[in-house]
Amino acid sequence: MVDNPLKSYIPDSVFEFLVKNNLLREKGVRDFIIRQYFHRLKKEYSTQEAIDMLQKEYPYLQYETIRKIIYQKHRIKEREYFYLF
Repeated sequence: MVDNPLKSYIPDSVFEFLVKNNLLREKGVRDFIIRQYFHRLKKEYSTQEAIDMLQKEYPYLQYETIRKIIYQKHRIKEREYFYLF
């Protein structure tokens, strides 16, 4: 089982249930973690420096992809397509 990267938001048992029942998208969790990391970095570094640090942490993501993740607008999804994160 994967470590719960959302420990401060949901308990391990809930995370395990969501993963087991395919209700949690890995990409969504990754994007959430990237956004949280970016906001922490922004307290000490400029936007450009923070994005550069994220690019070093996630070398498989392009600069534009990281920007899209960071500045992504949250949309309310249709009920039938609802996923967490």
